[in-house]
Amino acid sequence: MEKKTPKDFWNSSTVAVLGGGSWGTVVAHLLSRNSRSVRMWVRSEEDVRRFNSTRVNLKYVPGVQLDSKVYATSSLAQVFNGGVQAIFWVLPSQSCRVIAKEVAPLVRGDEILIHATKGIEAVSMKRISQILSEELPLRRLGVMSGPNLAHEIAQGEPAATVVASSFDEVCDAGQYLLQGSQFRVYREKDLLGVEWAGVLKNILAIAAGVLDGLKMGANCRSMLITLGLKEMVRFGVFMGAQEETFLGLAGIGDVLATCGSSESRNYRVGFRLAQGDGIDQILAGLGSTAEGVLTAQSVFRFAQEHGISMPLTQSVCQLIQGEGSAQEIVQGLTR
Repeated sequence: MEKKTPKDFWNSSTVAVLGGGSWGTVVAHLLSRNSRSVRMWVRSEEDVRRFNSTRVNLKYVPGVQLDSKVYATSSLAQVFNGGVQAIFWVLPSQSCRVIAKEVAPLVRGDEILIHATKGIEAVSMKRISQILSEELPLRRLGVMSGPNLAHEIAQGEPAATVVASSFDEVCDAGQYLLQGSQFRVYREKDLLGVEWAGVLKNILAIAAGVLDGLKMGANCRSMLITLGLKEMVRFGVFMGAQEETFLGLAGIGDVLATCGSSESRNYRVGFRLAQGDGIDQILAGLGSTAEGVLTAQSVFRFAQEHGISMPLTQSVCQLIQGEGSAQEIVQGLTR
């Protein structure tokens, strides 16, 4: 009898995706190619019915026809009924702890979990892997991050991501389940660094949106990315990350993709701030979470308390809070 390989195991697995936004939907789409079935948790029962009848997430990714192996439900109990082998966590940071408490009694404890949330818990400054470790009886955790604009990947354009974990089997699972002819998965040990890179680049994306809203040119953009990356490294290293992580896909790669794309929610926030719109108005019309808004304020508060120089982040915070102008973002680049 032929021995099963890890690839065979994952090809016959059932996988859960928690989150039905644009990225959650695209992750489910990628997973359906390399697994037996995908169960996607979506909050709205109306969205669930529409999704399962049309095989399309009309609200977020209308151009993608999903495989019949992807099944949506608004019931967490139904997602985990009978067990899953892996969980992909694609939820906004501020709901992670609450949902984790609901998921905890539904899992066995041997599942592999990979999260794709580029945010932190605002008050505690805890990373998502820390929150999940505290609330779930799971040990094998990882993060998925990189230059991953959902609509481009959905359209089949070449792209890559990073799966980071201290557990080799988590990185293996990420590669077996996600990798395809147009989507490359790289592995990384520095989970902490990859998480912080994804968190901090959201602040830089807001600033980039501001510059484009002010119709600044290439010189200013280059200065923004260079100085913003230095802030990211300075803060990340202070938190325990490896500097080289910020020079890879999860760092500069994500920065380059996000800081020039109107698909980025954080970029769109910055662009509209530059137009003079208030933050409450912007967020109300966004339709999804812009993690950088809360992140910027939490990170700068922490940086002040610990003597970490972050003038660009300070300028972004002032603009968000209505305490400064878009022009101060530019001034922050030359301090």
